[in-house]
Amino acid sequence: MARMTGERNDALPCEPPHRRAVIAIVGRPNVGKSMLFNRLVRASRAIVDSRPGVTRDRNMAIARWGEREILLVDTGGYEDAERSGIAAAVRAQSALAAEQADAVIAVFDGRAGLNPVDRELVARLRHLRKPVLYAVNKLDTPAQDDEAAEFFALGLSAVFPIAAAHGRGVEELMEHLFEQLAAVASEEAPAAETVERTSAVTLAIVGKPNVGKSSLLNRLVGSERAIVDATPGTTRDPVDTPFRYGQQEYVLVDTAGIRHRPRVHERIERASAVRALRAIERAEAALVVIDATQVISDQDARIAGYAWEQGRALLFVVNKWDAVPRPERNSARFLAELYARYASFTDVPAVFVSARTGAGIERIFPAVEELVAVHRQQLRTVELNKVLAEATRAQAPPSVHGKRPRFYYAAQTATAPPTITIFASAPELLQLGYERYLANTFRTAFRLHGTPIRLRFRGRERRQ
Repeated sequence: MARMTGERNDALPCEPPHRRAVIAIVGRPNVGKSMLFNRLVRASRAIVDSRPGVTRDRNMAIARWGEREILLVDTGGYEDAERSGIAAAVRAQSALAAEQADAVIAVFDGRAGLNPVDRELVARLRHLRKPVLYAVNKLDTPAQDDEAAEFFALGLSAVFPIAAAHGRGVEELMEHLFEQLAAVASEEAPAAETVERTSAVTLAIVGKPNVGKSSLLNRLVGSERAIVDATPGTTRDPVDTPFRYGQQEYVLVDTAGIRHRPRVHERIERASAVRALRAIERAEAALVVIDATQVISDQDARIAGYAWEQGRALLFVVNKWDAVPRPERNSARFLAELYARYASFTDVPAVFVSARTGAGIERIFPAVEELVAVHRQQLRTVELNKVLAEATRAQAPPSVHGKRPRFYYAAQTATAPPTITIFASAPELLQLGYERYLANTFRTAFRLHGTPIRLRFRGRERRQ
């Protein structure tokens, strides 16, 4: 299917990107932006619903097209300028995403037809010095392509009839996008970076609704990256933000608040909670945000426990510390109460911050760097076996039916989290309490704080 063309494209060139090109997808609510986003990243990373306004924050993900990669940004619906509240914040985020991108894909609804807000959006995009492609979505068959013609009334040079739900027309849209990016690229290649890079660390920012996760993200990256509103449930999709601190690259993932399951009723909220849990699964570490003005709850522990079970490093971020009355602002007492109530988290470190004022924020990344180093730590085999021998001398494993397991050898077989395989006789006789004893011994000996430890027990193979 050929793209529909009119006059010459008058998009002005932008500065060549020195990284993956950033492509923003913009348009009115419910025109299919998230559907196109999911199609391009080949995953259901954005919630798709027939009701408008489901996507609010910018959502980022890497999309691979052949051998090429782009950083794709899904945005909330661009609504009428007279709207206020969250709608106005969503509009501002959408406009900011377009301004910061290297190229823009504007999506129209081919079924609904031309809308006055479409005209306003196009007028704003004309002022951007970068390629802008216009896609008319929801045209499922070639017979419907004529319905895209009315969008030429906006003075456009070309429109692309597509059906994001089925992938129709998307390939041609993307090929033209890469042609536009190549056309405006600088002839001089950027200077090679001399800074040694380490692999990116994905940090999931999780917690209950309205504890300040989005405010924390904005404070960490130094801009209004996520929409902040006092209404619980403002964030719905996990929001990925690439970020660099020192020499380390990060991907910060803001997530929807996770309520206790019986309180989750709305389908969109359930989908948001599921995506928040999946964000934990694809992260290496989790920042569990706790509201300092509230009593520590079982739901805080459930969220932290899920991340721990998934093998993620943990850091408690106690937010709104500035809102605690000064006579009660005792971090040692706060932690003592937390650890006394949830003893399984006594090895999880914590920082006390105020995302509103910025107090304590500077402690987060140093704590994360230490946490990730522990999570990825390589333990020396000699030291492992020395600690194992000392542990068994101090407390031998209990016997079962007159038979006591013996340990032969220990070796680290994985990192992130640290995984130790111990070869033993009759490993099936080992009791859970003794396994915990060994795990705590290794944790103390190697200072493995803030990360779960995996112990694997294997019987020694007998020689024939």
